[in-house]
Amino acid sequence: MPIRQLSETMINQIAAGEVIERPASVVKELVENALDAGAGRVEIVTAGGGLNLIRVTDDGSGIPEQELALAIARHCTSKLTEDIHDIRSLGFRGEALPSIGSVSRLSIRSRTATSDSAAEIGIEGGRVSAVRPAAANRGTTVEVRDLFFATPARLKFMKGERAESSATSDVVKRIAIAFPAVRFTLAGSDRSTLELPATDGSAEGSLRRVAQVMGADFPDNSIAIDAMREGVHLTGHVSIPSFTRANALQQYAYVNGRPVRDKLIAGAIRGAFADVLPRDRHAVTVLFLTLDPAIVDVNVHPAKADVRFRDPGLVRGLIVGSVRQALADAGIRAATTGAAGMMSAFRPGAASYGHGGPANGHRSYDAAYRASSPAGFDPARSSQRPLDMGFEETGFARGGFDENDQAAFDAGPLASADARAGQSEAAETLLGAVLGAARAQVHENYIVAQTRDSLVIVDQHAAHERLVYEALKNALHSRPVPSQMLLLPEIIDLPEEDAERLAMHSETLARFGLGIERFGPGAVAVRETPSMLGETNVQQLVRDLADEIADNDTVDTLKERLDKIAATMACHGSVRSGRLLKAEEMNALLRQMEATPGSGTCNHGRPTYIELKLADIERLFGRR
Repeated sequence: MPIRQLSETMINQIAAGEVIERPASVVKELVENALDAGAGRVEIVTAGGGLNLIRVTDDGSGIPEQELALAIARHCTSKLTEDIHDIRSLGFRGEALPSIGSVSRLSIRSRTATSDSAAEIGIEGGRVSAVRPAAANRGTTVEVRDLFFATPARLKFMKGERAESSATSDVVKRIAIAFPAVRFTLAGSDRSTLELPATDGSAEGSLRRVAQVMGADFPDNSIAIDAMREGVHLTGHVSIPSFTRANALQQYAYVNGRPVRDKLIAGAIRGAFADVLPRDRHAVTVLFLTLDPAIVDVNVHPAKADVRFRDPGLVRGLIVGSVRQALADAGIRAATTGAAGMMSAFRPGAASYGHGGPANGHRSYDAAYRASSPAGFDPARSSQRPLDMGFEETGFARGGFDENDQAAFDAGPLASADARAGQSEAAETLLGAVLGAARAQVHENYIVAQTRDSLVIVDQHAAHERLVYEALKNALHSRPVPSQMLLLPEIIDLPEEDAERLAMHSETLARFGLGIERFGPGAVAVRETPSMLGETNVQQLVRDLADEIADNDTVDTLKERLDKIAATMACHGSVRSGRLLKAEEMNALLRQMEATPGSGTCNHGRPTYIELKLADIERLFGRR
C-alpha cells in the first residue's frame, strides 16, 4: 500500500483515541479550558452517563468570534509560548476540542467581556459549520452530544451509566480541590446534583473545599504538611494512621495545580505509611507539589495525567520524609470515627432492642434482662441485679430510707466522690495527659484510662508491640546493620546500567549490611548480607533493588525487609494478652505511648486505643 497523507478528520479521530477515553475525559478537558479562561463558576450537566449529553458553562473570558474557527483546529492554542518547558496552564496541546468534535456533535457558544453579542460554531463528526451569531452571557458554553457516534467501536467499551457518571464526579472533585475559589455544579438527569460552593483562597478555605469533597470527618483526622527542599514545595494534608480507606481513590495529588495520578507520588505515600497501616488499607491524602515548570515534564501523555520529574529521588524523599515527620510531630491521636463506631456498638438497634422497658409501659426490667441476656441467665442469682428487682423487700417499699439504707447510701457513691476529690496532685497531672491515668485492666488485655474529658481503652499487646518495634527500628538505623560474610562471593549478572546504579548506591547498601562491588561491566559481586535476613535469595534481593533504583532512585526494598523482621521480633517480644499489669506498669505504658510517634496503631495497622469523649457518654445515657 503506498504512503499517503491522512485526512484531518482521521488524524483527529486517532488523537481522540488517546485524549478522549470516556465521558469523564471530555469533562476534564472542558473544565480545564474553563479554568484556564479564569472562570469563577463552572456548571456541568450530563445525561446518559455523559454519552448523550455533556454541557459545560463558565463565566470566563470567552473566545472572540474571529478565533472560534481556530479554537476547533488541531494544535491551535492561546496557552503556550515558544518555550515548551514553561507550561503554567492546565491545557496547552491544542488537541482537546478538535478531538472531541471528531467523535461527537459539538457546539461552542461564547462571548467576551467587550463583545456586544455571542457567536457560535459547530462541528459534527469532524465536519465544521460556519460561525453564526448567538445569544449568551459572558463566558463560554460547550455542548457535546452523542459522544462516539462517529466511532461506534468505542461505545462497546463504555461501562454502565452509573459507572460513567461516577467517573465524571471523581474528575470534577479532583479538579475542584485545586481551585477552592471556583464554584462547581454537576447536575443532570443521570445523577444527583453535586454542588461545591466557592471558598476563599486561604489555607482554611482550601481545607473547607477538601471537606466538601472528602467529607467533614477528614479535617478532624488529618495533619497539615508544609515542607520545602531544593526549590520543591510540598503542602497539603494527610490522614492520621487510624483514619484509612479500603482503596486509594481518596489520595489526591497535584503538581503545579494540575491533578495527576503519578506512580512515583503514589509509591511515596505508600512508603511514608508503610509501617503504620495494614496492607489492605490506604491513607487519605491531599498533596500539592509546587516547583519550577522546567524541572517537571507534563507532556508525557496527551491526557496529561502522568508527569516526569527531573529528580524523582528528591520528590520521593521530600514526600516520605515530610509525611513521616508530620506524623511524628503530631503525636498520638485517635480517629474521631473510632468513637462513633464505639457509640454505634453501644447503642442497640431496633432489631436487637426488643423491649420497651418500664418507661414505655411494656415490661419490667426482669423481663427485659431475660429477653436480652444469654440463655440460662437468672437475675435472682446475679450480683448485679436491676434496680427495680426485689425492691418490695427494702425500705423503698415503705416510701423512704431506713437507717441501714441511709448508712449504705452514705458509704457508697458519696464516699467515692469524696475519695476522688482528695486525689493527689500527681493523679490530677495524669488526668491532663493525652491518654490520662490508668484506672483498671479488664479481660486481662485492655487498659481503661480516664482523662479530664474522656474515657480511653488501650489494647496493651498492640500498644507495647508498637513501642518495641519503634525501639528496634531506632537501634537498627542508628548504626550500621550487622552483616555476615559470605564464604564465596555471589556473582550476579545484570544489565550494565543496573550494575552501575547499584555501584552508585553501594555506600548506602553497606550501611544496611549488604556489601556489593562491581565485577566487570555487567555483573556485581555480593560479599556480605545483613545477618538479620539469615538465609536469603541474594540474587532476587539484588535484582529487586536494581529495579527499585531504576524506578525511584532509592534502596527502600532492603530497609523494608529489615523493618519487617523487626516488626516480627516486636510482635513476639511485647506484652502478651492475658498478662496482669500493676497500676504503675499501666501508667508507664501510657506515658511511653504518648512519647512514641506512630503509637496510635500497632505494627499491623490496627488501632492501639479508642477514645470516647464524656459528651458522647452523656449522649448514650440521654443526658444531652
